[in-house]
Amino acid sequence: MRAALGVIAAAFVFASGCAQKDWIDRTLVTVDVTGNWHGRFGERAAREMLVELKQQGSTVTGFLQQTTLRSFGDLSGPIEGTVAGDVFRFRNSRGTLEGEVTVSGDEMSGRVSSYHVGGASIYLRRVDPSSSRWPRPVSDMRALTPIRSEEQHRALVAPSR
Repeated sequence: MRAALGVIAAAFVFASGCAQKDWIDRTLVTVDVTGNWHGRFGERAAREMLVELKQQGSTVTGFLQQTTLRSFGDLSGPIEGTVAGDVFRFRNSRGTLEGEVTVSGDEMSGRVSSYHVGGASIYLRRVDPSSSRWPRPVSDMRALTPIRSEEQHRALVAPSR
């Protein structure tokens, strides 16, 4: 009887050890996405964006400001998501954009989907908010008018001198 109980106990310990690794992989946060990000998504008609993120544990909130190509719809607005391992999953508050990116230091890349562009690749790079790529905090940009000229676009994304 004791031997049988020992075998059963050993089986539970072994099984819980196997299940625990999956649990750890799903809940371990190995990156911090807090900060300001600049990048684009889409292949043929890439849309440029500025993103401001704040991470607390595995929960991420922020604001995405689409800065180009608004003719097919503006995806700007609040976003929320989660980080598990080095993967950041997010969606905007209207449910019109969702994505999954892998974070590697100051870069993240992956896929987004939206009713505006379907599925597309996305690439973001962390930027210093004092650089010319980040003229003001994204949260202050909600009322901006769309960028309508190439000159406005160049002024926004020009590298620091």
